[in-house]
Amino acid sequence: MPEQTPLQTLFDTLPQTGRVEWIGIRPARGEAMEALESVAVTPGKGLEGDRFRGREISKRQVTLIQKEHLHAITSCLHREAIAPEVFRRNIVVSGLNLLALKGKRFRIGNVVLEYTGLCHPCSKMETSLGPGGYNAMRGHGGITTRVVEAGDIALGDEVQACP
Repeated sequence: MPEQTPLQTLFDTLPQTGRVEWIGIRPARGEAMEALESVAVTPGKGLEGDRFRGREISKRQVTLIQKEHLHAITSCLHREAIAPEVFRRNIVVSGLNLLALKGKRFRIGNVVLEYTGLCHPCSKMETSLGPGGYNAMRGHGGITTRVVEAGDIALGDEVQACP
């Protein structure tokens, strides 16, 4: 097996552990998010009770956003605070750069997720955040994931890259 390049070693070194700060589901299209303390997660279905209706191979089963990015978006909009449900992502995590999970599987509690892409803002952000909301979220929208192993996720659970 060829030796890793120094750059690949940097990409693969992720000792930080994140933490689940908020969990939410979208019960139906256009409805308000529902905050939860814990949720069951299933491959091909995502979070129990969420409106996700994809397939087992869908790349957008669970969406995540960094708490640190919520502060950046709020600052760009010159606001004091914005509730996590306004961003319409399933899970808010802190303490871990979600972009560093690109190409990786990671564990939240006993659930294993796989990074599948960036979660770009949609035009609804202009309505929910006000004028400029879409552009304030650009680059800060979080990530999309696929469920690899079922289980439960709860507030306070650790988020770690799989070895």
